[in-house]
Amino acid sequence: MKIKVKLIGMDLDGTLLTAQKELSAYTEKILRRAVGEGITVLPATGRPYSGVPEELKEFPGIRYAVTANGGRIVEIKTGKPLYESLVPCETARKVLEVFEHYDSLREIYYEGIGYAQEDALRSVSRYLDSPPMAGYILKTRVPVPDVRARFEAENRSVDKVQGLFVTVEDRDAAIEELKAVEGIEVTGALDRNIEVNAAGVDKGKALVWLGGLLGIRREEIMAFGDGCNDLKMLKEAGIGVAMGNAREEVKAAADYIAASNDEDGVARFIEEYVLD
Repeated sequence: MKIKVKLIGMDLDGTLLTAQKELSAYTEKILRRAVGEGITVLPATGRPYSGVPEELKEFPGIRYAVTANGGRIVEIKTGKPLYESLVPCETARKVLEVFEHYDSLREIYYEGIGYAQEDALRSVSRYLDSPPMAGYILKTRVPVPDVRARFEAENRSVDKVQGLFVTVEDRDAAIEELKAVEGIEVTGALDRNIEVNAAGVDKGKALVWLGGLLGIRREEIMAFGDGCNDLKMLKEAGIGVAMGNAREEVKAAADYIAASNDEDGVARFIEEYVLD
């Protein structure tokens, strides 16, 4: 029995993309079929808009992107935000102050662009175990000599704040410190990262908001994900699908379990359960 959906939101890292950060030919074919059947398909990622692969921005029929964990929804044709919910300036300052207590690679996202500490980028492998993920960060971030100085010069709200840490212990300690900061949503997609958005911001709310704009009900929205920053999305979408490589708590929140990202899990699930 086929599942009737009109909108499909897909996380990128660990979900739509392979471990090598690639979109397989089979997945491309299935996404084209979905678009051809009138389904709105789009990335729903923690990445800044500048980190969304060009092949997805140029993909026929993909019109929107949920970025920064739902902090910004972008219309791809114009590159302009349809929706944004930002971390207030003073709140972001407090988050950066916490991250500065640790050996961390600190990032701020402004208007879809990620800015990262230049010296930390040069030793990015200290913070990331995955060479493809490290390569993605190096390719898509704008290096700045001092993230805090850039933040103070801008003196305005940010899409998202991210920290990558050398150890799990440092990350956990930073999470504890962040409990004293009001008005934030704390999550993470990796073993040693922290992603901070404004309170109440998540990918799921963004998908539901976009669905409302397009006249699509929550029950007609399907979402795919693997990480902790996908957990709320899988719960809030009408149909939540966890990847075979997802964290156990993410699988527990899902309605279905697909094959892993390296097994074309998204495409296989869509072909078997959604497409006519």
